[in-house]
Amino acid sequence: MKSYQKILQIHPNDNILVALTDLKKGDQISFEDRLFVLHNDIAAKHKFAMCDFAKGDSVFMYGVLVGKATKEIFKGGLISTSNIVHDTEAYSVEKVAKKTPWVAPDLSKFKNKTFKGYPRANGSVGTENNWLIIPLVFCQNRNVEVLKETLVEKLGFGKKRHLEFNVEKLINAYKAGDSSISILEKNIIEEPDELTKNPLFPNVDGVRFLTHNGGCGGAASDAISLCNLLAGYINNSNVAGATVLSLGCQNAQASILEKALAKMAPKNKKPVYILEQQQSNSEKDLIAEAVKKTFVGLIEANKIDRQPAPLSKLVIGLECGGSDGFSGISANPTLGYVSDLVVGLGGATVLSEFPELHGVEQELINRCEDRNKAKKFANIMSTYNEKAEALGAPFSMNPSPGNIKDGLITDAIKSSGAAKKGGTSPVKDVLDYTEQVVQPGLNLLCTPGNDVESTTGLAGSGANVILFTTGLGTPTGNPISPVVKVSTNTKLFNKMNDILDFNTGTIIEGKATIEKTGEALLDFVIQVASGEIQTKARKLMQDDFIPWKRGMSL
Repeated sequence: MKSYQKILQIHPNDNILVALTDLKKGDQISFEDRLFVLHNDIAAKHKFAMCDFAKGDSVFMYGVLVGKATKEIFKGGLISTSNIVHDTEAYSVEKVAKKTPWVAPDLSKFKNKTFKGYPRANGSVGTENNWLIIPLVFCQNRNVEVLKETLVEKLGFGKKRHLEFNVEKLINAYKAGDSSISILEKNIIEEPDELTKNPLFPNVDGVRFLTHNGGCGGAASDAISLCNLLAGYINNSNVAGATVLSLGCQNAQASILEKALAKMAPKNKKPVYILEQQQSNSEKDLIAEAVKKTFVGLIEANKIDRQPAPLSKLVIGLECGGSDGFSGISANPTLGYVSDLVVGLGGATVLSEFPELHGVEQELINRCEDRNKAKKFANIMSTYNEKAEALGAPFSMNPSPGNIKDGLITDAIKSSGAAKKGGTSPVKDVLDYTEQVVQPGLNLLCTPGNDVESTTGLAGSGANVILFTTGLGTPTGNPISPVVKVSTNTKLFNKMNDILDFNTGTIIEGKATIEKTGEALLDFVIQVASGEIQTKARKLMQDDFIPWKRGMSL
């Protein structure tokens, strides 16, 4: 990358430049031996042309094709949705580029470092020690909520976030004839920053309650997928065991869950209690039995202590959401460097969101170590896109209004920046949704681009920490895996510090390098994985869980 304070050329083959700060029409911008006179105002994060474009000319960014000009664009002119459209190069497993040996970054700083995690019988290590309460079908959501009300306060897990409003004063003022909402007095009592252990079960980080709208009334494939996902959550190294509630007659049968768990974890020693309401004498009896089983499970979970573990036991999920024009320049490359460090240390990383890899398929195919894995990736991508097109929502429509407003004007531009989260290491494995991470190294996991559906999938495939970049801000969290929110720019980090954990905006400002920022982020991850730092999403009790429905409702 070449940066000249106000502008940036990401790759030598690029024919557009990125504005790092707001630029004005008429500004004269020097780049190498060329002078650009801007034809438009160029807001920070947006791009302008390095040359004159004729209609049909190709637009390159990150060194790859990201768009096609729909009209003439003058040198120094703004690149926008009004003058380019999404375009990508065709990809094929048959035209794999010659591979060069991958060289890991300098690992000396981290070679002897450990994190304090929870060892599991299968050799994995958790960054948290959670107990799960899961419904197999939406009919059990109410019972899960009753259990939550019963257990959380009594056992001391999870304090309610206090958001107190003087509503009584508002009512009295309204009755007196004052309808101005400015009289509403807001008084927020924040949770304390210090970490406190549960007094009864100090080695248990939390009881996590999942609810969803699936399990019955849809395609059989969705019921099986849901059971696989829930089995993956139980199998995750951050989970000590689970209480599972079943109605009995639903599509997502307990036997499917048990079969999936047996396949994923044939030597599973975690306690899993499955209770069926239609076999119980009453709802009251069902809940009483669930309370008893959960309490017994917590006693067992509390016997596990945090122990030093090598960084090779980390399984890092790589995610982005609320992306902006800086995502592919600061935060995503920082995650890519962390990924390379973790892979070099023998750990695993997982790059998700397949719609946001559209346009960089060939690069990832080239990086696959195994030809069969490359074929699997290409097949999943083409099949997924064909289904999306049939529904009227192809990958090319992926950028959201927020993405476009902040400089990501085509899916290929968004994807090229999103792929930077995967670093430079070889692709060791390609996983379809709910398949488990079993290979160290970089894994590609098929999930949708939807933030929560994707983070839900990452945890379900084994991620024990998730790194989540954002340029616009999002409070997303996960019930079982801590989610570290990484800001792309300092302005956002300062503005939304209550939901963001780490800032990479200093890269944009020229105050830090990607390498140094990546090392600092991995240090932060080690503290989170050791239970020494609680993420903002954990403090806010942001436990988002949305299974991906790939079928239909019947």
